[in-house]
Amino acid sequence: MMTLRPANHCGKADYGWLQARYAFSFGHYFDPDFMGFKTLRVLNQEVIAPQNALQPRMYPHVDILNIILKGHAQYRDSQGNTIQASEGECVRFSPRSDLSYSEQNICPQTPLTRLQLWLNACPQQESLPLQKIAIQQDENKLIASPDGQNQSIQLRQQIWINHIHLEPQESASMTLKGNNAFLQSIHGGATIRSQQGESLIMGCNDGVFIQNDNEIVITADKYFRGLLIDLGDQS
Repeated sequence: MMTLRPANHCGKADYGWLQARYAFSFGHYFDPDFMGFKTLRVLNQEVIAPQNALQPRMYPHVDILNIILKGHAQYRDSQGNTIQASEGECVRFSPRSDLSYSEQNICPQTPLTRLQLWLNACPQQESLPLQKIAIQQDENKLIASPDGQNQSIQLRQQIWINHIHLEPQESASMTLKGNNAFLQSIHGGATIRSQQGESLIMGCNDGVFIQNDNEIVITADKYFRGLLIDLGDQS
């Protein structure tokens, strides 16, 4: 079964210096029908104005992925440790419960645009060292996995995240590890077909819930870039 999550139905925020779209309940946006999906807890796209920052905050027991789509970010924890990330890079944090973390757009002119995912971590696993990898816009790549295979980022949960790039009219068949996944468009639209014969059209920035199916075919109508978040067999 596939269900469209249209971008224009998602939660939104506009504070001038910060503009955001929330696929699931977050901050001031609350919808009891969209509290996350399996262990995918948060999926936000946020734009931070030049030289502005998100204030320090503490996090639950999650892994956080920040995928920088445009601009330059600096992350700082309450011990003073910092790391920078730029367009085309993905950073994974495993926040400690005793530390707070902030995010700043350090560019004086360019807005910072990024996707942020929160993924519930296995309770028994402690924090992992920070990881950062590069993602080319025009490559198909496993960017995160439970065991860090193929030099991907390691996660504390049975989740596999693939970066997908398709040229106009190009198709890709994707086999899932289990029966649950979420497909998020970063750029462009596509037609999604399931193994069970369903067909669905998604637009730019839309999402698609995939349940009880372990294979899909994605056909780009124009240039398409997206994330396939494979959540395995989570109940």
